[in-house]
Amino acid sequence: MSTSKPDFGSQMGEGFQQALSKSWGQAMQHLQTMDLGGLKSSADAAVPQLKFSPEKLQTLQGQYFKDASEMWNQSLHNSLQVKDRRFSGEAWAANPMAAFNAASYLLNARTLMGLADAVEADEKTRTRIRFAIEQWVAAVAPSNFLAFNAEAQQKAIDTQGESIAKGVQNLVHDLQQGHVSMTDESLFEVGKNVATTEGAVVFENDFFQLIEYKPLTPKVYEKPFLLVPPCINKYYILDLQPENSLIRYAVSQGHRTFVVSWRNPDESMAKKSWDDYIEHAAIEAIHTVQAITGAPKINALGFCVGGTILSTALAVLAARGDKPVASATFLTTLINFTDTGILDVFIDENFVKFREQQLGQGGLLKGQDLASTFSFLRPNDLVWNYVVGNYLKGETPPPFDLLYWNSDSTNLPGPFYAWYLRNTYLENNLVKPRKVKVCGEAIDLGKVDMPVYIYGSREDHIVPIGGAYASTQVLPGKKRFVMGASGHIAGVINPPAAKKRSHWLSEGASYPADVNDWIAKAKEVPGSWWTDWSVWLKGHAGKQIAAPKTYGKGTKYKAIEAAPGRYVKAKA
Repeated sequence: MSTSKPDFGSQMGEGFQQALSKSWGQAMQHLQTMDLGGLKSSADAAVPQLKFSPEKLQTLQGQYFKDASEMWNQSLHNSLQVKDRRFSGEAWAANPMAAFNAASYLLNARTLMGLADAVEADEKTRTRIRFAIEQWVAAVAPSNFLAFNAEAQQKAIDTQGESIAKGVQNLVHDLQQGHVSMTDESLFEVGKNVATTEGAVVFENDFFQLIEYKPLTPKVYEKPFLLVPPCINKYYILDLQPENSLIRYAVSQGHRTFVVSWRNPDESMAKKSWDDYIEHAAIEAIHTVQAITGAPKINALGFCVGGTILSTALAVLAARGDKPVASATFLTTLINFTDTGILDVFIDENFVKFREQQLGQGGLLKGQDLASTFSFLRPNDLVWNYVVGNYLKGETPPPFDLLYWNSDSTNLPGPFYAWYLRNTYLENNLVKPRKVKVCGEAIDLGKVDMPVYIYGSREDHIVPIGGAYASTQVLPGKKRFVMGASGHIAGVINPPAAKKRSHWLSEGASYPADVNDWIAKAKEVPGSWWTDWSVWLKGHAGKQIAAPKTYGKGTKYKAIEAAPGRYVKAKA
C-alpha cells in the first residue's frame, strides 16, 4: 500500500482539464442548437481529447486560487468589486448574493478562457475551442436569467410586474418577426428617414437597380463615381442619415454619383452564381454608368464583399483588354484571404463540401441566418444585451439607424455563396494568377493596375486590419492605405463633421508584407479619413464640367422611379 501523499497540484490540474473538457462539450452542444447562419456543421465533429501546456496550467491554477481567495475575502467584508458592465447596476452591488454570483461567474469565465488558451494544439483548433467556449460562457451569464439578474428583479418590483409583462410582449413580437430587436424598428422607414439622398433609379435588371443622385454642386467632375456595396446587406449603410451619408458626402464634393442597389434574392434567383453577379451586376453597372455619362473612364468604390466583387469584375475586364475604371477604392475589403479573422473558425473542407452539397446547385441562404452569424461574433454586445433589455427588463431599445439597417437582412443565392466560400475563404484562389475562371476568363489581379485607395478598420472583427492591408501585396497599381479607428461599420461611417476617431497614414510608397511594420511607421491623424480620401479621389476625377440637369440619358436610361427604389425595400 502506497504511503505517498497525494499530489494536490496534479489533482487540481486534472480537475481543470476535466472542467474544460466538460465545458467544451457543453459549448459544442450549445453551438449545435444555434443556426449561426447554417455554420453549425463545423461543430458537429466529435469533441477532441484535449492536452494542456503544464506551465500555463500551473500558472492558471495559481491565479485561480489567488483570485478566488481575494473574492471570498471581499465577500466577507461586503466589498466585492465586479468590473463588468453586465453587472454594473446598483441592484447588483446592493445584493451580496447576486454580486458574489456575478464575481464567481467572471472568475470561472476567465479561467475557462485561460484553459482554452493553454490547449496544446494548432492555432485553428485553439481558435475554435476559444470561440465555442466564448459562446457558451456568454450564454450562461447570470445576467441572462431572471432568477439571477438582480437588476431585472428590482425593476419588476419597482414596476409591480409591468416590466415582466412588457418583456413577454417584446418576446412574442420578436418571435413573430424572426429576430431579436436591436432598435425600435417602427421608427424607421427606408426612403423616409433613412436612405433619403435625392436621386432616381435609371437602370434595373434581375440583379440590381442603378441609382443616380441629384448633383448638389453646379459643376461635377468629368469621371463619374460608382459605389458597389456588399450584396449581403442593403446599400443604405452608405446613406443612413444626411449627416452620416458617405453617398451624400461624395455628391457634395462634386462627384456625379451612382450606387448599385442589390435585389434581395427570392426563389427566382436560387440558381444564380458568382459569375452572374460579376457579369450581370458589377460589369453591367460599370458599363451602364459609362453609357449614361459618356465618360470613357469612371471611378469606383467597393465596400466589404462589394469590394471583392468589384476587384473580380476589374480582373475579368482586364482579361478582356478593357480597363474602364480609372481608380478604385476598397473599404474593409478582403481580396487576399490569408487573414480572415474569427470567420476562419467555421471554414474547412468538410464544411465547404457540406454547403456545396446543400446549396451549390440551387437554393437560398436566408438573410436571417447570415445576420445571426455576424451577431454571434459579438454575442454579449449584439445578442444577450438585447435579450436582457427586451425580455428581462421589458425595455424598448432606443432608435439607432445603424442597428435598424443591421436587422434589415438579405438572402444570398446558394451557388453564389458556395463558390465564394471555396474560392475565397477556403482556397484563396483570387490571388493566384489564372487559377480560377470567372465569366469565362482566367483572372489575374496583377492586371488590375489602376491607382487604389485601401481602407481598413483597426478593430474590425469581420475584415481584420491585416486582411484589409493584404490587398496592398496583391494590387500592382499606385496605392494609398489608410487605417481608421473602430470596427467594420463605425470605422467606415465616420463623417468629418462628427470630429470622432482618428485615422493613420504612412506617407511614401513602401508597403511591407506585415501590417504591423506599416503601423509602426504610421502617423495618427485626428478625425475622419473621409477628407483624406476626398482629396485623393479628386486627384483622379478629371476636370469639372456642368452638372447634368436630368437623370439618366435619353429613353434607354430614363428615370424609372425615385430613389431609393423598390429593390432596397424588399424584405428577406
